[in-house]
Amino acid sequence: MSIVANNISLHLAGFDLLRNIDLSVEAGQVTVLVGPNGAGKSSLLKVLTGELNPSQGSVSLNQLELSQWDIQKKATVLAVLPQHSELNFPFTATEVVGLGCIPHATGYAVDQQITADALQLVDASYLQRRLYTQMSGGEKQRVQLARVLAQIWSPSDFGEQFLVLDEPTAAFDLAHQQMTLSIVKQFAARGVGVLMVLHDLNLAARCADNLVVVNGGSIEACGSPAQVLTEHLVEKVFDVKATITRHPITDTPLVIA
Repeated sequence: MSIVANNISLHLAGFDLLRNIDLSVEAGQVTVLVGPNGAGKSSLLKVLTGELNPSQGSVSLNQLELSQWDIQKKATVLAVLPQHSELNFPFTATEVVGLGCIPHATGYAVDQQITADALQLVDASYLQRRLYTQMSGGEKQRVQLARVLAQIWSPSDFGEQFLVLDEPTAAFDLAHQQMTLSIVKQFAARGVGVLMVLHDLNLAARCADNLVVVNGGSIEACGSPAQVLTEHLVEKVFDVKATITRHPITDTPLVIA
């Protein structure tokens, strides 16, 4: 089962934001989108998750077109963390994370345990009673990450589950960046398909099974990090001369600009 984009294009406000994209996000794998600013990464995520309808082509989730999914059933298999999550109500962290449990109707006691476990996983147990409006940017992001994890914490009766994250590490310090990569790998290991946008090529190389380079609304390259990250590609897409070597610990590609 997978998320499959078939020849999708997106035309908005007189601009071609996406052009003829074919992409498959497989369950149990980590797929990472990278590319320069304005390349179309966030637009692609919005089309793949149904927030935007493509001008051309189609997107399916577990072999059913997105438009045919019941909203609540879809919410049990697809959890999305956008780049910016707006919430201006004085909810506690526990209340925010608990929102992710609603589609499953698992009951108060189970939901409370999932909420506590999700907060612990993102190193935010100390925030349980803290008001969301009083948190730092990094704390808010960790609570929102816990919310989407809670959404797919329990298995779904409607197929494989997918976690979609748009720049999840942007507000994080180094320790919480590493934590996020570890969480992503944990969920992929249990069969969840992960799709996320990262700006840091080295972080992407460390966690991606499939690395997708988006440039000018099209896919420039797709494959394993070792296949994709070449000095030629980095210079062509990012306009940076770089040396590609191997990470001394993880043996993944290491981009040195």
